[in-house]
Amino acid sequence: MQLLPKDSQERKYMLLGFKIIGDFGATIAVPVVVFVMIAQWLEGKYGHGPWLTIMAFVLAAALTAKMLIKKAKEYGRQYQKIDDDGKKQDLKD
Repeated sequence: MQLLPKDSQERKYMLLGFKIIGDFGATIAVPVVVFVMIAQWLEGKYGHGPWLTIMAFVLAAALTAKMLIKKAKEYGRQYQKIDDDGKKQDLKD
């Protein structure tokens, strides 16, 4: 079973897609997990209610949104470059 196509252009699209999936997944998961774990630890130490966890989650969501927008724009440029390179190659052929 062949996972990636042999066609160079199609392979570049697939690899970029896998890169985006991994990067976006980590960008979403890591801040939420880290911020909420820190908030849970602080709540346990100082005895506050769930407010630290809620604030940590909201802060993580806001930071994640900002990072995703920035990364989406960069991946859009990378996709466009692959697309432009493919069109140039088609013109040469």
